[in-house]
Amino acid sequence: MSIEVKNITKHFGTFTALNNVSLRIPDGELVALLGPSGSGKTTLLRIIAGLEEFDPIDGADILFKGVSVIGNRVAERRVGFVFQHYALFRHQRVFDNIAFGLRVRRGANRLPKDEIKRRVMELISLIQLEGMENRYPDQLSGGQRQRVALARALAIEPKFLLLDEPFGALDARVRQNLRRWLRRLHDEIKLTSVFVTHDQEEALELADRVIVMNHGLIEQDGTPFEVFHQPKNAFVMDFLGSVNLFHKRLGVGGIVFDPQHMVGQNPFFVRPHEIDILPDNPDNEGISATVQRIQLAGAIAKIELVDVNEREIFVEMSHEKYQQHRFTIGDAVFAVPQKTVHFDALTEPIA
Repeated sequence: MSIEVKNITKHFGTFTALNNVSLRIPDGELVALLGPSGSGKTTLLRIIAGLEEFDPIDGADILFKGVSVIGNRVAERRVGFVFQHYALFRHQRVFDNIAFGLRVRRGANRLPKDEIKRRVMELISLIQLEGMENRYPDQLSGGQRQRVALARALAIEPKFLLLDEPFGALDARVRQNLRRWLRRLHDEIKLTSVFVTHDQEEALELADRVIVMNHGLIEQDGTPFEVFHQPKNAFVMDFLGSVNLFHKRLGVGGIVFDPQHMVGQNPFFVRPHEIDILPDNPDNEGISATVQRIQLAGAIAKIELVDVNEREIFVEMSHEKYQQHRFTIGDAVFAVPQKTVHFDALTEPIA
């Protein structure tokens, strides 16, 4: 089932959380709302769920499968919501936590006990916690608790699944494993899902589509490939991964790249993996620098350089490429950008 957001604006006093935001999420997609703190992503998620009101402006609407849900209560919207800190009932077992939404139904919507048990046990199997249905939340790991929270949201058979920083409270290894598990689960159940995150790697790895937000606006809406490799503006380029900012000018003997951190006349962005390090500068196109730090742990070699003005340049390369020169700390080298990205309308980069 699709979600459509039309011209949504939200103010908290004098603060503009959302500024005329519109987007459409097709049926069955897993979409990430990505942005820094204060960008409006959680406010947007809560408005979709019905947990937050938006400003009454002409043309503003929330539609589920083309039908407006303005005025519908949270329960009527049939949305499964997963919070960052689980929000499990500590005094209830895993089984009872998952069954909660089914047991509070009234009238014709109330299910027989046998049907509730069947559905809950199916969900326990789906989240791979068989045999743990009688445990209490404090007897589970953080990753297991988050899976229980997810199962509780799925128990009511929601039209959509909304997740607010679902892995934010977990350590890095558990977070990585859980998001892979969630991606596999989504591919199995195909439930339209939206999750909020400020973690770029998480959004790019998990989502079908990434919506990059900043200051209550959508900066870019595209596939993970598009937002990373084809950023629409300087904010998206700078927010999605490490970048170097250079000033490009014509110098004696060729083009010279000057590293600088202030917005200049002709600024260019360069990703760390798109810079070569050379022991000399035959074409006069490099930046004179000194190797300051070398980090070889991990899948790639990370090298930090410093130029004559003490400004840092970050470089990444394969271990095989590093072995060709085997730079050491203190070596005098030249950094040569291989691919640059320029924006006509440059916004101030993130500090």
